[in-house]
Amino acid sequence: MIKFYYNTAPNPMKVALFLEESGLPYEAIPVDSRKGEQFAPAFTALNPNNKVPVIVDGDSVVFDSNAILIYLGEKTGQFMPTDRAQMLSWMMFIASGIGPYSGQAVHFRTFAPEPKEYAVNRYMFEAKRHWGIIEAHLAKHSHMVGDSYSIVDMALWGWARLVPFVLGDDAIWTTYPSIKRLLDEVNARPAAVRAMAIKDRHAFKAEFDAEAKAHMFRHTVQPA
Repeated sequence: MIKFYYNTAPNPMKVALFLEESGLPYEAIPVDSRKGEQFAPAFTALNPNNKVPVIVDGDSVVFDSNAILIYLGEKTGQFMPTDRAQMLSWMMFIASGIGPYSGQAVHFRTFAPEPKEYAVNRYMFEAKRHWGIIEAHLAKHSHMVGDSYSIVDMALWGWARLVPFVLGDDAIWTTYPSIKRLLDEVNARPAAVRAMAIKDRHAFKAEFDAEAKAHMFRHTVQPA
């Protein structure tokens, strides 16, 4: 049985979606980032970058959400586009662009101390630019790669659910109607409903207090 180390952030949720779609048996193991559980020696041995998600599949340990999706897709033969080149291109675009710029946009807008205008402007610009590229692509295609649902759509879904929060605009879907179309399609899948319900399996720390900030933003308590 696959061991799935997770919390309810965007990247683990992508993997939860694949696991539910595929029917692979798995054990969900919570890692509470606000309590610093990602820095436990046993978890560091699995992922030296101290981030979820991680899966352990027999003797294989895989970290990074998009790497896990590719691994599981290849393992099962499920949800893999026939165009491998485009699959890899868009998976890397999501991993290196959508995720980091969206995350940093939220961080600087919501948590960074003043002065932060330059950082907020940069990351909001790049987040919007990257989401704009996805919107333009989906305006011409039903799915991210090919004509059917795949791991690339799952990878996008993890972050697409949070676009209004990422960009600080509840009306943002008027700008990204094609992304919303695909998001609604994925959300309607029974596996997506089950994946989102994973949050109810374990109680994660809700308070974003000084302890949580020290674990989440280690640069504030440790010298560079």
